[in-house]
Amino acid sequence: MALPREFRLLAVGQALSWLGTGFETVALAVAVVGNGGSPGDLGVLLASKVVAMLVCTLFGGVWADRVQPQRAMALADVVRFGTAGGMAVLFAAGDRSLLLLCVLVAAGSAAGSLFQPAMTALKPMLVPVAARQRANATLSVLKTGCSMLGPAAGGLIVAAFGAPMGFGVNAVSYLASVATVLLISTRAERSARTGMLAELRAGWHEVRSRDWLLSGVLAATLYHVANGAALVLVQVVALRDLGGASSVGFIGAAEGLGGVLGGALALRWLPGRPLVGGWVTLMLMPLWLGAYVWPGTLGTVLAGAVLGYAGLFYFDVAWETVIQDQVPHRMLARVASWDIVTSFAAMPIGSALAGPLSSAFGIRPVLAGCALVLLVAAVLPLLVSGTRTITRPAGEPVPAEVALIPA
Repeated sequence: MALPREFRLLAVGQALSWLGTGFETVALAVAVVGNGGSPGDLGVLLASKVVAMLVCTLFGGVWADRVQPQRAMALADVVRFGTAGGMAVLFAAGDRSLLLLCVLVAAGSAAGSLFQPAMTALKPMLVPVAARQRANATLSVLKTGCSMLGPAAGGLIVAAFGAPMGFGVNAVSYLASVATVLLISTRAERSARTGMLAELRAGWHEVRSRDWLLSGVLAATLYHVANGAALVLVQVVALRDLGGASSVGFIGAAEGLGGVLGGALALRWLPGRPLVGGWVTLMLMPLWLGAYVWPGTLGTVLAGAVLGYAGLFYFDVAWETVIQDQVPHRMLARVASWDIVTSFAAMPIGSALAGPLSSAFGIRPVLAGCALVLLVAAVLPLLVSGTRTITRPAGEPVPAEVALIPA
């Protein structure tokens, strides 16, 4: 059965936007480092992006639960159109102001912090309950494919026409997202507002009141500390011991292939206990790190990357689907924002620890320890009764909290 028209609109708009993001990723690196900037300048820009995301995500979740998700998404993409266009103009004019770049990057990231919780709230409104995992998996496959194609195409365009063209393509892609989102007519009823802090607390209460959700969020925090350290150290191993820059490209392609396979698996495998299936497949991720430790050859690392990322992306789809099934829709964006912040705030901590730990113990012992932490983070939630007892809903109708009313 084909997915509904309005979901297909969302998928087309987001695919174009994800492709555009790949153009900007290449353009930003070329524009900064290729025009006399230092790696430190690029690091400052990326740090501005992360800080803005962490500061704004929770408030974005509250606002996305207050308004129609489409409205929040369209506004966020209009802002991101402006920031991408601003960077195109800035570099075309030869302006190299790091401060202004940081402001534009942070503003775009803040807008993305509103967009993501709103999109989480919109997706389950567009498909029947039984089709949610298939819809989430479809978007996962599209996003992963675009994350591979976007930088490749962006590299060609930026090499031929310069960094401003890369930013310009990304800006246009946001307009495509706005156009498709505004064509979606499904509407959700919204509750009365009680104040920003009260609504933030209500979102956290939803997390704490479900043992499977709280344990999953805490496990993800532990997971991302180890992952943050690992993502730094595997680059060092790849560059130093596995063949240099070309090996980094091959490994990235293998990770992307794994993501596509994981999304494809989620299209077909719908276990009766979805969280059990999700956490078990996440146990494949330690194989990715373990391959760097032993035997440490490029071939085994590539195989580990395919298997590990297939498990990770299957888990992501299963986790998001269960949250959509189990959390009241009026709270969904706030719960998603808490999930994002508590998980990904841990990554910079792990990245900061990578250097001191590797200096003290060596890179491979630290990677082995990180692999063990990833395994523990995937096992612990299975000890929680809620994780094991949640079953896939059999009903077809959209939840009661979501009213499908005319635009």
